[in-house]
Amino acid sequence: MEREASIARGAPAQIDISEEDHWAAMEPVDRAIVFGFHSSHLGLVVPNDRVKDYVAQHPEKLIGFACLDPLEPDYLDEMKKVFLRDGFRGLKLAPIYQNFHPMDERMLPVYTFCEKQAIPVLIHQGTTFPRRAPLKYALPIQVEDVALAYPDLKIVVAHMGHPWVEDAVVLIRKQPNVYADISALYYRPWQYYNALMLAQEYGCGHKLLMGSDYPFTTPAETIASLRNVNHIIGNSGLPRITEKLTEGIIERDTIKLLALD
Repeated sequence: MEREASIARGAPAQIDISEEDHWAAMEPVDRAIVFGFHSSHLGLVVPNDRVKDYVAQHPEKLIGFACLDPLEPDYLDEMKKVFLRDGFRGLKLAPIYQNFHPMDERMLPVYTFCEKQAIPVLIHQGTTFPRRAPLKYALPIQVEDVALAYPDLKIVVAHMGHPWVEDAVVLIRKQPNVYADISALYYRPWQYYNALMLAQEYGCGHKLLMGSDYPFTTPAETIASLRNVNHIIGNSGLPRITEKLTEGIIERDTIKLLALD
């Protein structure tokens, strides 16, 4: 997995990290959302219980999101446990890793529950590197049906749905309950600049949220990249990303926006 991640990024990627590593990396930010992972399809598991224990060490700063895998037979029981007993505040989904369509019927009771309980959903709609991760479930536009069926459910599309950033931008502009984060984009400089410019030109920069995708990138790196995003255009005459957009992403109160307080 680490080798695949390094090839995909084009630089060494260390994914075997500790809670202490994570805590040190979060120093530049006031609050941080942290989640594990569960993909029975790919055999990738970072248990929700590990996240719960870590968040309990730093409740003033860390906010736990649970990950549910609808391919597991007990996923609805796990949903009730993590949200009604363990105090998780949001849900992490990754259809391309977990091998399900965003509107799979198994997910409908989860969306209903999250909408009723005001639990936001962070969904990885974009590409990834494992060979067995199905691209057919990765398109950001597939989130629109979820947004329409559950209009009070707040949804965040991770990584601006890369490489389908155009679809993600028109989606967040069109659907009031859908946002996108800018995590793990800066190390592809042209795509990063283009994604932010699309949001700027379509007038939906206010729907973009800060994110790092740690351990692949850090908050410090992401903040620096936003403030340096225009370096790629030099004196080319291409339009510049405004400071209003970049500083807006850095300073935006995601906690308030997603009702996580």
